[in-house]
Amino acid sequence: MSTEPVVDEEEVIATRGFSPEQRARALIEALPYIQRFRGSVVVVKLGGNAMVDPDLFRTFAEDIVLLRSVGLQPVVVHGGGPQIGALLTRLGKETEFRDGLRVTDAETLDVARMVLVGKVGRDIVAALNTQGAAAVGISGEDAGLILAAARNSDLGFVGDVVGVKVDIIHRLLHEQFIPVISTIGSDGKGQAYNINADSVASALAGALEAEKVIYLTDIAGLLMDVDDPSTIVARTSVSELNELRAKGIIRGGMVPKVQACIDAVNSGAGSAHMLDGRIPHVLLLELFTDAGIGTMVTADPEPVHLHEVH
Repeated sequence: MSTEPVVDEEEVIATRGFSPEQRARALIEALPYIQRFRGSVVVVKLGGNAMVDPDLFRTFAEDIVLLRSVGLQPVVVHGGGPQIGALLTRLGKETEFRDGLRVTDAETLDVARMVLVGKVGRDIVAALNTQGAAAVGISGEDAGLILAAARNSDLGFVGDVVGVKVDIIHRLLHEQFIPVISTIGSDGKGQAYNINADSVASALAGALEAEKVIYLTDIAGLLMDVDDPSTIVARTSVSELNELRAKGIIRGGMVPKVQACIDAVNSGAGSAHMLDGRIPHVLLLELFTDAGIGTMVTADPEPVHLHEVH
């Protein structure tokens, strides 16, 4: 586990004024990463300010299209809790939360489906297609993509992922499309459930054997001291995260984010990344530069046995 300083946002923004020589060096630095990751699946969970800030939303779309243009296979997963809450308020429907989760009755579920599939998903598809991509919006209900089950009867139609069937994603990727996935799943009887987007991204990344799964959030990454940005953990492993959680260093709102990373890596993803979506082009900084940014989570290294050493 290592720490390194957080990239300053003003410095990132200032790179827009690069000289031609600096731009050329940046492209040369990116080349080996492009060659390494070409053909790889990268699952990106969009959340936080990157969903609501127009400039960040635009740069996110630019990054995703660039990834596809240089040969990676991005898959976008999105939630939409704030947007669901806003529409419920406009409709005059009160929302009840239990342990941070929205109690979802049949009416609330209808609103969630309308917002996620009909509004947020369509906005992302439009932004990507405006940048020249061929994006396709689908729901977890489509082609049996996400099999869900109720988490708790007290929460209503809030679900957990119990299975995924990624055939439709493979077909879309094969045809050079960018899948944009709304996190509504269904059970074997056709009952729909609203599912946490981090959980969906983890499950899909594992099933797709993604090279990386990236969670865009409103935090810099995992901090050893939440009040000191310089204590960011640049790289860690599943066992180290479990130790930090046992010691109480990981707590509160970081617990589900860290668990999503652990679940993704344990289920087959190459690595999981928590990135600050408030930084323009943060995806490119993480994937195509030597320094990287945010927190990277990998599986525990395989033990080396003496008879394997030559």
